[in-house]
Order: sequence, then C-alpha cells, then structure tokens
Amino acid sequence: MSDLIRLLLADDQDLVRGGLSALLSLEPDIEVVAEVGRGDEVLAALRQHTPDVALVDIEMPGIDGIEAVRQAAGVGLGTRCLIVTTFGRPGYLRRAMDAGAAGFVVKDTPAEQLAAMVRRVAAGQRVVDPALAADSLASGLNPLTERERQMLRAAADGGSIKAIAAQLHLSAGTVRNHLSAAIGKTGAENRHDAARQASDNGWL
Repeated sequence: MSDLIRLLLADDQDLVRGGLSALLSLEPDIEVVAEVGRGDEVLAALRQHTPDVALVDIEMPGIDGIEAVRQAAGVGLGTRCLIVTTFGRPGYLRRAMDAGAAGFVVKDTPAEQLAAMVRRVAAGQRVVDPALAADSLASGLNPLTERERQMLRAAADGGSIKAIAAQLHLSAGTVRNHLSAAIGKTGAENRHDAARQASDNGWL
C-alpha cells in the first residue's frame, strides 16, 4: 500500500455520501477514488478503482452492504471493507464480520475518529465501535437456527402456515414446530412479531 489510502464510498444517501467524501478528503493521506449508491455496484467499482479501503453502508438498494462485503471478500481483490451504518444492531455486527468486514462503525462517529479507523483498517487491523462491540457481547449469539431463520423470513412476507409449508416443501406440523421454537427464543407474541424482532436484531 502506498502512503495515500485510496477509498471507495458506498452509501445510497447522496447527502451522507457527499458529507463523508468532503470530510475524509480533507485528510492529507486519504483520497476518495470512487462513490456508489447501490450495493450491487460495489463489486464493479472495486474492480475498476482497486481502492485500499471501502466504506460500505448496510441498507442499500440492489443488495445490502453485508452481501456486498461478502462478494468483495470472495473475489480476493485485496480491498478491506469497513461497514459504516446508522443501524448499530448487534446481529449486524456479527454478520458483517462473518462476511469478511474488517470493521464496523456507526455513522455518528466523529470525522477524525472515522479517518483514524480507515487508517487502521488500511494497515491490516480490525476496528469495531466499542459500544456496539459491548452490546454484541451482551446480546450473545444469534439464538435462531438456520431453519428457524428460514421460517421467519417466510413469515415476514405474511405467508400462512400452509403457504410456508408449501414454499419450503415441509409439513405444516414441522413449520409450526420451528416457528414455535423461534417465537419462544425471541419472546415474541406470534410469528410476525418474532420475524420483526429477529430482523431488528440483525438475525435474519
């Protein structure tokens, strides 16, 4: 890596992206080389501009930031990804790190601190917002099995037990059992509430 850190910004909000670009461009050792507003534009931009670090928002059209990071990690371009998000949900942190992110920080981080995190990521370190890391440890692991997550994703779309069973090629009884387990683990009132809570925690 040269002394100048080449940076890609991925955020669907023009104002946020422009603000980050303006603030980070003031740093003498950081150069913003590309900006994209969709998750499904990240990989092409990484290939075209070969940045050292990519700042990636989670909630974007196309694909979300975590999936974009997973794609980037899968092709081995060498860019290190730092998730920057409004949504400081513990489940998101774990999913982002599992996808290959080198760091996770919330958007209200002061510009000076964010620039320092970019430098640390570029130098090969991992960085995580301290408060979010503490929340993640306190909340523990995602309690849902992959099958339970699958059921809740289907339930979130408003499907009936019969429809979910048909969609997943399972019996209605099996679907009820998995949904019942998921409702118990989330402390929810019903399957729709369980799907909402799981989504809010970043577990789906």
